[in-house]
Amino acid sequence: MLAVALHAAATWSLYRGWNPEKEVLNVIKPQTVMANLLVLERQKPKVDLAAIRRAEQRQQAVRTKVAREKAAAEKSAKKRAEQVRAERERAQIEKKQAAQAHKEQERLARLARLSELAESSMQEAIAAESADLQTGSDEIIVRSYHAAIYDLVRANWSRPPSARTGMSTRLQVELIPTGEVIGVTIIDSSGNVAFDRSAEHAVRQATRFEVPEENNLFETHFRRFYLLFQPEDLLR
Repeated sequence: MLAVALHAAATWSLYRGWNPEKEVLNVIKPQTVMANLLVLERQKPKVDLAAIRRAEQRQQAVRTKVAREKAAAEKSAKKRAEQVRAERERAQIEKKQAAQAHKEQERLARLARLSELAESSMQEAIAAESADLQTGSDEIIVRSYHAAIYDLVRANWSRPPSARTGMSTRLQVELIPTGEVIGVTIIDSSGNVAFDRSAEHAVRQATRFEVPEENNLFETHFRRFYLLFQPEDLLR
């Protein structure tokens, strides 16, 4: 009975709760919202043309300064390079001048030495060629003419590069009474063709020698005579 009563109560409650016609639903009505669309315009920033020009002028001034400093540095570097090159060239010139001066001193010293040796060499050559001459005045005359001939040959002689100390060549020279050279023959060679030819050329270049006017002396000692060319002043 209790269960039946409970079911009856539940049925009654459901019945009374289910009434769609009388039930009023509490619906939340939306409120009307009034809105206006606001369009915000972004204002353009004001351009300061004067400030822009000043900034550009400052940048241009900086660029100009940098360019000037760069040009000045390049000019200074170029000037230093030219100074270094000029100093180097001057040092080379001074070195060359010093070498030339030293060479000239050596040449003058060599010439002085050659002059001294030439005198002794000439005397030796004259003595060798005049060993068979007669004593007395004729010998003195012949020696003096031979010395003059040797001096002229030496003056005409051009030293070849291959000439060395100790070289000598014996030449046979033929003259006519006027002293003109008509023949030169190499009798004893030095072993150096250039030296022999230079001695022969020196004799031929003289063309004419001073000879004694006495016919006897000329025919005996100068018509055909031997000339020992042996310059002792040659360098080794």
